[in-house]
Amino acid sequence: METTYRVILSIHIIAVISWMAGILYLFRLFIYHQEETESVVKQRFEVMEERLFRIITAPAMGTAFVAGVFMVSLNFRLLSQGWFHGKLLLVAVLMGVTMWASKLRRDLAEGRCAFTSKQLRILNEVPTLLMIGIVFLVILKPFAS
Repeated sequence: METTYRVILSIHIIAVISWMAGILYLFRLFIYHQEETESVVKQRFEVMEERLFRIITAPAMGTAFVAGVFMVSLNFRLLSQGWFHGKLLLVAVLMGVTMWASKLRRDLAEGRCAFTSKQLRILNEVPTLLMIGIVFLVILKPFAS
């Protein structure tokens, strides 16, 4: 059981790293896309954004989620920990941000993004802040029972 848990934890960590790399790069591409004026370059960004989301970001998020559920099924005690509730809340928000980024990607492709590049730069920090909160909760376990 211990080895199985550690293997799933390893998969979970790898998936989270991939998810974070994907979502952070995706928002950076949005900034460049919004600032671009040449249509051929905008089209290139659309392809990059779509592939990044479909091939890396979304599958990594799904893998992290499935591995997380599997780890909880192997260790139900996690559900009684306050820090874990905080982590789940922040993860849910991060998943929401990721899915919202998919909508934003489609809006950019259709030329109807409501955000300026400056606003996108600010939004680019949201996944980072969520990640920081999640890591501190997991490492420090501030509300442990």
